Amino acid sequence: MKVLLINGSPHAAGSTYTALHEMEVVFRKYGMDTELVHVGNQAVRGCAACMYCREHGRCVFDDAVNDTAQKFAECDGLVVGTPVYYASANATLIAFLDRLFYSTGFDKTMKVGSAVVSARRGGLSATFDELNKYFTISGMPVASGQYWNSIHGNNAGEAAQDLEGLQSMRTLAENMAFLMRSIALGKEAFGLPEREPLQRTNFIRTIG
Repeated sequence: MKVLLINGSPHAAGSTYTALHEMEVVFRKYGMDTELVHVGNQAVRGCAACMYCREHGRCVFDDAVNDTAQKFAECDGLVVGTPVYYASANATLIAFLDRLFYSTGFDKTMKVGSAVVSARRGGLSATFDELNKYFTISGMPVASGQYWNSIHGNNAGEAAQDLEGLQSMRTLAENMAFLMRSIALGKEAFGLPEREPLQRTNFIRTIG
């Protein structure tokens, strides 16, 4: 099984990485392949709504999004980590996720997702909620842990002192590994859930 971890921090080895690495150790214990992709330090622009991806199956901007798309297609689980800026995720990461999820047409149903957030102090739960929306719109089960998936620390050294935060990461990884393996068994026995043809409804109100 494969787990793709996305580091949305500008810092390659900061507090967000500390949390993600704690999870990696658990995944490897179960023989799972892991790959950590660092996107938080890259120049990633937002979606231009050009619809190029609908015709060509890839984003018109050839950057980290296209580089990661195939890895996303092949993984069984996706972990997205970010620092908290103004009670929100790093804007670079949001631009990356917007385009990654929209430009990839493959079925994401039953890939397991989890969000991990780091902060010096506050804004964690709002950022956690923000990231989970990418999973829930895509039919991806969201793995949970023993608390909201967060770690405190202004840098890697401080994060390493957050024993509860580190434990939360290990618990999350244990639960995520269990869920991925259980879904794999379920696919063999039952297949994926049936999908109805997509219904799209626009709500328009005429004024006057």
